Amino acid sequence: MKNNTQKGIVLMVITMLCFAMQDGLSRHLAENYNVITTVAIRYAFFVIIVLSYGHFYTKNLRKILKTQQLFLQIMRGFILALMSCLAIMSSVRIGLVNFHSIFAIYPLSILTLSSPILHEHVGWRRWTAIFAGFCGVMIILQPTNQFINAGSSLAVAAAVLMAIYGVCTRLAAEKDNAETSLFWAAVIGAVAMLAVTPFHWKPPSGFDWTWMALLCVIGAIGHYSLIKTLDTAKASSV
Repeated sequence: MKNNTQKGIVLMVITMLCFAMQDGLSRHLAENYNVITTVAIRYAFFVIIVLSYGHFYTKNLRKILKTQQLFLQIMRGFILALMSCLAIMSSVRIGLVNFHSIFAIYPLSILTLSSPILHEHVGWRRWTAIFAGFCGVMIILQPTNQFINAGSSLAVAAAVLMAIYGVCTRLAAEKDNAETSLFWAAVIGAVAMLAVTPFHWKPPSGFDWTWMALLCVIGAIGHYSLIKTLDTAKASSV
């Protein structure tokens, strides 16, 4: 159990690094392209990577897509797609530094939800850390200041959605493997985004396609790492 927790922590660090790079690239691309276009292209690449992995590496795509929790997997996909859009919209409005200062409540929110939903034990030290973390976010937000606006509200919403996604991923890991969860997150998110893309499409040009490709690869690695993290250790531990 201890080794699993240590492995989970290492994977979580990798996950957060990938998400930080993903947010930076998304923020850069959002300067010239709308949120829908950026997220839709990312999901299109995401699906291609997942399908290629299933076909060429595991050679059993049917096994990967088989799930015992279809509704849960579909819900995960929609939540992730919505969270991705809100995160980019927020970072454009308030800047990447301010966004991540608020988005830091995401792991704290997972810890809060893991007790009532996942029935994981959360000791008093962790509850103290949660309280201190939320106090820190309130200091950043400064409720009496003008910093509370649409951008900061979007950041809070994105953090809460990411926490719900994390808890749902942990629930999914009880019956489905990491590859299956990754497949459904990619496919459902792609369907959701591609449905609205025709109304907002603005194709990248020149070197921006390289940034898009890098964004897609890093995003896929990050989400796979997160799924493996929650498949390896308790959500309240990582």
